[in-house]
Amino acid sequence: MLQTSAILYKKLQRQYSRRINLDLKRIKKVLEKLNHPEEQIDKVVNVIGSDGKNSFLISLKFFLEANKEKVNTFTSPHLYDVRHRFWLGNKFISLKEIQKYKKVIERTKLKLTLFELLTCIYILSATKTDSESYNLVESGLLFKKDSTNLWSNPLAQVITNINYQHQEWIRPKTITEICKQKVGYLSENTNIYIGKQNSKTAKIIKKILNKNPSQKVFYGSWKIINKGKQRYYRDKNNLINLNSKYIHSDGLWENVGLAIKVALDLGVNIKIVKKTLPKIKFEGRVQFIKGKLTKNLKKTKILVDGCHSDESTKNLAKYLRKFKVPVYAIWGSLKNKNPNKLIRNFKGIFKKIVTVKIPNEPAAMNSFDLYKIAKRNNFQAVESENIKIALKKISKKEEKIIVIFGSLYLVGHALSIN
Repeated sequence: MLQTSAILYKKLQRQYSRRINLDLKRIKKVLEKLNHPEEQIDKVVNVIGSDGKNSFLISLKFFLEANKEKVNTFTSPHLYDVRHRFWLGNKFISLKEIQKYKKVIERTKLKLTLFELLTCIYILSATKTDSESYNLVESGLLFKKDSTNLWSNPLAQVITNINYQHQEWIRPKTITEICKQKVGYLSENTNIYIGKQNSKTAKIIKKILNKNPSQKVFYGSWKIINKGKQRYYRDKNNLINLNSKYIHSDGLWENVGLAIKVALDLGVNIKIVKKTLPKIKFEGRVQFIKGKLTKNLKKTKILVDGCHSDESTKNLAKYLRKFKVPVYAIWGSLKNKNPNKLIRNFKGIFKKIVTVKIPNEPAAMNSFDLYKIAKRNNFQAVESENIKIALKKISKKEEKIIVIFGSLYLVGHALSIN
């Protein structure tokens, strides 16, 4: 089935442009021809930001479902199966449904980008679910002209961490302009939640939102705090001990904390929140894996993380510094992710880096260019054709951790072959 899903997605990639073309006109025309199915969708929660959108969304989904609510989700990108972008009540969409809704959309005879097509497929499929369902919708790049910016009165709009990602799509290339594009075009009739930001970004966001009459909830009305070795969520009325064998980085806990705040405000009982916390898992986000890749490796743990920003690589680096055993890396990156800067966050951590090119990604850097960047930053490094060969270039004798990181696309490939 995975192979069939991969084949379908490759067909979609060939047929629909993957080129990012930020404009709401195309998708709005299609939805108009389809008699505005988006207007049938209620309880929309837009999730907007640079990092942390997926982990926030998945956490909120866990809490709502534990509270016996029906939930639909639209996320991007998928790691290895296009169906995983669409969660509909209690299951992922089927390949037949994707093809069915694709044909409905194509009858409009209007041209869309691939992301716009997938957004329309979500909307059409969500209209067939329970009308009381929550719809958690992850935005693409920015938000001003993002194809998920379709609802004028969403239930909530949630801002996760905003940083310098996606600046290639804006002028001027400043954090102020990025914030404007992400939070300057939010609904004026909703509840806006702003997650933890650095101090400069937080001030910019507050200034932009000053003119927005929506109810606003800023980080500080809740916090993640540390007491000794224990971590807690704290707001005015609650103190929740945060324990999990699956969640390892500070950044992920901040996103879980944001989801706790939203869930409590949506009426989820605090006892359900506490009971659900240990069950939350994030695929491809600081995740230890077992399977085919680890089968012949002794004394070895493999960790995968799709980190591709300054903030997320720093979170991974902080976690890796806790280990007493050697840490090796298999590294792949897209060209626009500033790998020369990001790799510096791992100074003194990696014993050796093996560079690989992410398969089937036109924007992927080749392994030799990454190798040169690693060497230029004084890492011991070699290049490799793929992940399986890369594993063979790492010492088999010692106890160690191997980190596959640098891109969600690389991590998705690792999970698909594991």
